[in-house]
Amino acid sequence: MARPVKWRRIERFPAVTYFVPSEKPPNTPENILKLEELEAVRLKDLEGLEQAECADRMEISRQTFQRILLSAREKIADSLVNGKSIHVVGGHFTQNICMVKCLDCGKEWMESFENMKTNGVRNYSCPSCRSHNIRCEQNCSAPFGRGNCRRHGWNN
Repeated sequence: MARPVKWRRIERFPAVTYFVPSEKPPNTPENILKLEELEAVRLKDLEGLEQAECADRMEISRQTFQRILLSAREKIADSLVNGKSIHVVGGHFTQNICMVKCLDCGKEWMESFENMKTNGVRNYSCPSCRSHNIRCEQNCSAPFGRGNCRRHGWNN
């Protein structure tokens, strides 16, 4: 069985997702910059935070943060030096992550806001027993899947 995706938390979506050199010849190659890579650059280089704080805010390990940051910087440098376009899209990111628990079978897992929206709040169920009796385990008093995670501000 494959290892589950470790979601990377991002705080902001970019206003502009495509950068093109002003002297772009036809068929200019492009670099795909993932949203979590842009977030890593924003936190480290723009906000000037320490690596540990950046990793904490993205809810990932420092080693993972470092890999993401190096990948982003390499793509940005390649684009600037070689005149390539940058397209910011995709990745394994979420705006919010919460520990959830099935109240019927007791299974616990981490879930992302985007998965909740994709599956539909009312249709969301436990991956083990398919029960809809699910609750956020991070001190949220509202039932998970009913519209709110008060700790992370989920609102559907």
